[in-house]
Amino acid sequence: MAVCVYTCGINGINANIVNIEADISSGLPSYDVVGLADTAIKEAKERVRSGMRNSGFEFPMRRITINLAPASIKKEGTYYDLPMAVALLKLTGAIKADLSEYAILGELSLSGEVRGVYGILPMADMAKSAGLKKIIVPYDNRSEAAIVP
Repeated sequence: MAVCVYTCGINGINANIVNIEADISSGLPSYDVVGLADTAIKEAKERVRSGMRNSGFEFPMRRITINLAPASIKKEGTYYDLPMAVALLKLTGAIKADLSEYAILGELSLSGEVRGVYGILPMADMAKSAGLKKIIVPYDNRSEAAIVP
């Protein structure tokens, strides 16, 4: 079973929509992130794992694959931490809500705290242009995101 959560990324000064596709399957426990991800995103695996555990959620000890689509666009930064955690929580049933109209952005600390990220304004504007009706951003970014109606 796979789920998709929407987020945004920044390439230069331009924002783009990124689909976080997550799948959990049987097999030896592993956690792979694919889709032209940089080192910060590869390191997100540890932030997501620790952040989920330290927030009281069980991290699935199964074979996890996260795809950042489209794979043709390079992904950089910590924007993808929170949407990856949300995708895993959706897969495990901890989140039941329909997230198809949401863009989700944010960095996770090892404690599970959601940290602010740079570039929220162009990402919020891109999410609106793409037809996403709601956006979840870190508390520290709320004023910047609110500029986009």
